Amino acid sequence: MQKIGKYIWRQKWRYLFGIICLLCSVGLDLTAPVITKHIVDDVIVGGKIELLKYLLLGYLIVGLGRFVFQYTKEYNFDIAGSKVAVDIRRDVFNHIQGLSTEFFEKTGTGELMARVKDDVDRIWDGLTYVGMLLIEVTVHTIIILTYMFAFSWKLAIIPTVAMIICGAIAIFMEKKLDKVYEEISEENATLTTVAEENLAGVRTIKAFAREKFEIEKFLKHNSRYYELNMKQSKVFVRYYPYLSVITKILPLVTLLVGGYEHIYGTLSLGTLTAFIEYSNNIIWPMEMLGWLTNSASSAIASSRKIKKLTDEKPTVLESSEPVQLEKIEGNIKFENVSFHKSDGYEILKNIDFEVKPGETIGIMGATGAGKSSIVHLLQRLYDVTGGRILIDGVEVKELPLKQLRESIAVVMQDVFLFSDTISENIKFGKKKSVSDEMVRMAARDAAVSDFVERFDDEYDTVIGERGVGLSGGQKQRISIARALAKKCPILVMDDSTSALDTETEKKIEHILNELKGTTKIIVAHRISAVRNANLIIVLENGEVKEKGTHTELMTKKGLYYETYTVQYDSETEENYAAGENEETNDDQVTGEYETADGE
Repeated sequence: MQKIGKYIWRQKWRYLFGIICLLCSVGLDLTAPVITKHIVDDVIVGGKIELLKYLLLGYLIVGLGRFVFQYTKEYNFDIAGSKVAVDIRRDVFNHIQGLSTEFFEKTGTGELMARVKDDVDRIWDGLTYVGMLLIEVTVHTIIILTYMFAFSWKLAIIPTVAMIICGAIAIFMEKKLDKVYEEISEENATLTTVAEENLAGVRTIKAFAREKFEIEKFLKHNSRYYELNMKQSKVFVRYYPYLSVITKILPLVTLLVGGYEHIYGTLSLGTLTAFIEYSNNIIWPMEMLGWLTNSASSAIASSRKIKKLTDEKPTVLESSEPVQLEKIEGNIKFENVSFHKSDGYEILKNIDFEVKPGETIGIMGATGAGKSSIVHLLQRLYDVTGGRILIDGVEVKELPLKQLRESIAVVMQDVFLFSDTISENIKFGKKKSVSDEMVRMAARDAAVSDFVERFDDEYDTVIGERGVGLSGGQKQRISIARALAKKCPILVMDDSTSALDTETEKKIEHILNELKGTTKIIVAHRISAVRNANLIIVLENGEVKEKGTHTELMTKKGLYYETYTVQYDSETEENYAAGENEETNDDQVTGEYETADGE
């Protein structure tokens, strides 16, 4: 994101025209006391009645001109400020989208929502209504003081001193408010995060009967937010009365001193009348100082928050001279790959394997063994800290991120569906190129059509946020259909059949086996999901402990074999040892096991 000044510069002509209209509006408004002076001195005191019609016409011109220029001024400031806010919000959102996965692991969703919405709104206010009034107050004050000093420099000293005192109070108040607004902005982000998490996880909260605890947690942050806003109000209330007292005393002092000068003949009655009008006019800028300081402080604090966010840099960067492949075939090679987080925690160590185009690799291991990390590294959601990953002989760091990620269709372990139609969710990978017929074909292959076609609106059925209203298995099937519709050279299934029944899982496995020319990476806990793979690797503590085909790994009787014996009963193990039909028994027992599991 650029500096805010550059956004303003893009709208310079609108702002300039708005400022010109503002100058004309304020200039006309402040000529009214001059007309009043001439009516008093020339018409009432001097008896020049013939001038009255011209002076009254002057009042009419001032009123009409002020009406036109005021409207034009506000319209241009609103348009310019709105465009600046739209550009800032767009660039902030684009910047967030470009940040690496590591950033989102340490930053709450609510905080980002507060930056994109609330903080940009405060800057918007600062660049439209508040900014316009700050300029208007400044111009208003300068013109009034100019007229006052022209009429009587001695009398003009009184409002000048009053303005200096008010300015000092406003600056002091702004410094006090600045720190408070920083805290309010932070607490607003925290409060938004708590609310977002609770609303997203409302089913979990109800399942564990934790409503009271979560309400108390929310109320705690809500009370803190209230306290900070009260702290802000106390600062405002403490200092605003001083401004109010000054604005009430100023016209009275001006009248007393000006009346004294008029009595002694050093000031005309018309000049005194104009001075009193100007004294009343200058009250408005003084009264506005407190409110404008309040709003400006808020905008400045929000600007700093957004700057802090936009100063964040992605850790995964595209090569300055990327290698654009004409077509990705799907040859994947991990060469001595290691990976650890920024805190030094080691996740993967010396991972070596190769998958030819069209082949399938199965990845197994206990929870936390590093299976999903292999998928994340392949997509460059993170970068390896040792070794390298190659696709078709080119290191992934050298490939354009767009080409790399568009060539990989991923069915994630944590299914995320958008609040949209089922059709649009399936098209998500390639919305422009996926036709309705392709949607239906992918839906049939993923067994989505089995339940979708029972809905009244079928594929145009709008599903709730994150797929609310659908079962876990239904969401997984839509996610699989989304990946199949994308038709990429590389397909990744990250434990993506865990919520499926046995029959559906077998159907999808059959479809996957029929995908020729697609390199498949299947991450799973179940033997049945990987047994037909060309290569199976077994991870333990981030290292490859075993590697081979199903038959080879069974023969080794290591970790893979132990997993097999846990998942299948002793009868199946004996049948395998006796050389009986292994596949038939596997299928039979898998069904029994999974049914017992409730899957």
